[in-house]
Order: sequence, then C-alpha cells, then structure tokens
Amino acid sequence: MTEQRTAATYPPMVAILRGVTPDEIIPIAESVYRAGFRYIEVPLNSPNPLESIARLVDHFGDRACCGAGTVTSAEQVEELASVGARLVVSPNCDPQVIRSSLKYDMISMPGFFTPTEAFAAISAGATFLKLYPAASLGADYVKNLKTVLPGHVQLLAVGGISLENMDIFSRAGVDGFGIGGDLYKPGHSKAEVADLAGAYMKMFAALKDTN
Repeated sequence: MTEQRTAATYPPMVAILRGVTPDEIIPIAESVYRAGFRYIEVPLNSPNPLESIARLVDHFGDRACCGAGTVTSAEQVEELASVGARLVVSPNCDPQVIRSSLKYDMISMPGFFTPTEAFAAISAGATFLKLYPAASLGADYVKNLKTVLPGHVQLLAVGGISLENMDIFSRAGVDGFGIGGDLYKPGHSKAEVADLAGAYMKMFAALKDTN
C-alpha cells in the first residue's frame, strides 16, 4: 500500500506544532495523537525541526503521518526524506516541491490562495490542498471553490481556524483543518494541548456527523 493510500484513511486533521523543541516533541505529539490527530506537523521555523521530526518518526512509525510545515524547496524535501518524514506541508504552491514529495512517496499538502494555484497543485499531483489563510478568505470563498475542484481532492482550511469557526467552514465544504496557534504555542503543557486537541477532534467528529 502506498503512502498516499495509507494516509487517505486518516482523519484530515493536521496538528501544527510550531515552535516545539526536540525535548518536548514526544509528550506534546502524544497528546494530540491520543486525541485522534494522525497528521503531525513541525514547521521548519521551529527549533531544530529535523531532530524533532526524526524523533516523531522513530516514536510513531506508521501509526501517524509525521513531517514538516513551511517547506518551500525541493532541497528541504530531500532533507526530510533523509529523516523518514512522511508529510510535507507548504505555505505556497510550488510544483517542484509537490513532485519531489511524491517522488519520495510523501504526502504533499501545498498551500494555495487562488483557483489558479489550486489547479497548478492538482496538476503537479497533489490530492490535499491547504487553503491559507482560510479565515481571511471566508466560507463563501470555499463554497465557490468547491463548485470547480475535482471530487477526489481533499480541501483543508488552515490559518485562523478555531473551535468557533470550524462549523461554517465545514458547512461550506472543507474536508478537514490544520490547527496551529489555537492548539499549541511554545510553553503550553501537554495537559493543555491534550484538552485542546480533544475539543478539536470532538468538534470535527460532530461536524462530520451533521454536515
């Protein structure tokens, strides 16, 4: 089974652990994993991100899809592949980054802002699209996008997502979410993160049941 097919079985919820350190990555990641998150992202502008990702890979194995965010070059993709990362999340749409990720059988979640960028990402092979910054664009933007996006593409809303606005984006048609600063900030304890992660996954499950 390829990585793309394996990850398709995971709930499309990404825990964005920006600023996490290697020494705290496992307890924090365990908190979100136990809540139900299976995509775990360490942005590359975090302290020693490759070390944190290597520890995640060693700890979770194939139980979770762990990797990096803020990936903007094919060279960074190669570095991630060398530590066993399985997830590549980008703030932008760079077909070279997408193709490089797929070459290593990694999940690519490119960011996009316009329909042109969305279809460029799809043409490069992406099946997950990260609408960013989603809160700035709004739910009506999502509704319009969904009328033209292919059905196999999973649309994630990222940027300004909170427990208060998940519902409107879910009703507009997004498939999942990336949760960052509202889930984890440097200094948060694993107990705080566990509570927030549980609340987000509970909300996600409720939205899937009703929308």
